[in-house]
Amino acid sequence: MKQNFLAAACLALGLLSSSCNKPVLPPEPVLPVPTERQLAWHEMEQYAFVHFTTNTFTNKEWGYGDENPSVFNPTELDATQWARVIKEAGLKGIVLTCKHHDGFCLWPSQYTEHSVKNSPYKNGQGDVVAEVEKACREQGLKFGVYLSPWDRNRADYGQPSYIEYYRNQLKELFTAHAPIFEMWFDGANGGDGFYGGAREKRSIDGRNYYDWPTTLAMIRGMEPNVIFFSDAGPDIRWCGNERGFVDETNWATITPDTLYAGKSGISDLLQTGSENGTHWIPAEVDVSIRPGWFYHPEEDDKVKTPEQLFDIYLSSVGRGANLILNIPPDRRGLINEIDVAALQGWKKLIDERLSNNLALNKPVEASSVRGKAPTYTAANVTDGNKDTYWATNDDVTTGSLVVDLGSRQKVGYVLVQEYIRLGQRVKAFSVEVEKDGQWVEVASGTTIGYKRIVRFAPVETQKVRISISDSKACPVISNLEVY
Repeated sequence: MKQNFLAAACLALGLLSSSCNKPVLPPEPVLPVPTERQLAWHEMEQYAFVHFTTNTFTNKEWGYGDENPSVFNPTELDATQWARVIKEAGLKGIVLTCKHHDGFCLWPSQYTEHSVKNSPYKNGQGDVVAEVEKACREQGLKFGVYLSPWDRNRADYGQPSYIEYYRNQLKELFTAHAPIFEMWFDGANGGDGFYGGAREKRSIDGRNYYDWPTTLAMIRGMEPNVIFFSDAGPDIRWCGNERGFVDETNWATITPDTLYAGKSGISDLLQTGSENGTHWIPAEVDVSIRPGWFYHPEEDDKVKTPEQLFDIYLSSVGRGANLILNIPPDRRGLINEIDVAALQGWKKLIDERLSNNLALNKPVEASSVRGKAPTYTAANVTDGNKDTYWATNDDVTTGSLVVDLGSRQKVGYVLVQEYIRLGQRVKAFSVEVEKDGQWVEVASGTTIGYKRIVRFAPVETQKVRISISDSKACPVISNLEVY
């Protein structure tokens, strides 16, 4: 009686094999797997970096720390314009440089005089951090903060008292501006600076000086869902360059002990991740829309074109990483018209090329289905539901999916996603189209992960095949799109 009841329940859930009454269990996870906060971060895909401080007005990239707060004087600052432009570009949040290496604070910190409270902006009554956060909330964007660990202004940088100062400022930010989705820690630490008038070069032990575990635990206690970025994580890692790409082979897994800023060969490892890494620490691609991170008027003719931004999108989001695109406001305190035009053109290209999914709800055939159970059927990859997936039996680590578009269509992009709640698995795959009754390979790749977008020369076809030739375990594919 109990056996019949179990069979009926499993049948209702689509968990039974078509040939017997034995439940077909889901695949075991391939560890490590992402946390819920990491999954939410993956789904953001792209957001903005905003570099804005005294450097904007002194025309520097790294301020020395001796800048007079009086130089900070944006006459038309409009955080709502920033948020609106960024949202219309398809970005999902803003990470603001609340304090860069020069130590100038964009909020009236009670712990230093080197802040906006001693600037002409709003007669010292301004708070740029609060204005940007408010604009983000109004536009439905998430808000994140950058606080440089290096401070070229502070007299006590390099001493234990500076760590207390740094943590106090983090408490100020996280108390006043929660929720904060991402905390960005820069890898630049130590060097020459003003240091309260010392005007000298200081070196610190970047691994131990900051006592990061204590600092991160403090922040996590205030903001449980915050994502921490630094070269080595712990939640997300640097991609190893600032040029707008991660490697075509991009594992979201890596072993933290192998990562340390300044270590020889670090950039290659950061770009690829590690197939057998012990932790889920996916890559974030940071790049500026301009050559510099801060606004410089002489770079007005060097803003990246919409086509360049689209290429960056494919080599970041299209390779399973998140994109943080820097968009620096000008000296008025506005995102410059040139940058706005580039962003609008970029969004237009994405909409034109990647918005009409030809495979949505189209029939799909698979080489095999896990236990022949309806729960793992090939149709799951085109149903538009991120929580369903196609899977094979545990002993099957290769396989293919064929989607029938219903009629001949011109196609040039294929998007594939793994069900990463069960880990990252695929090591090699190819894309083929049917032409004159034959399968012709048009693209190939290695890893897939959260998302992979492959581009190829446009071709007319009715059927597209994704073939997985190597995988760490049985493949679990949640989504397949064709454009």
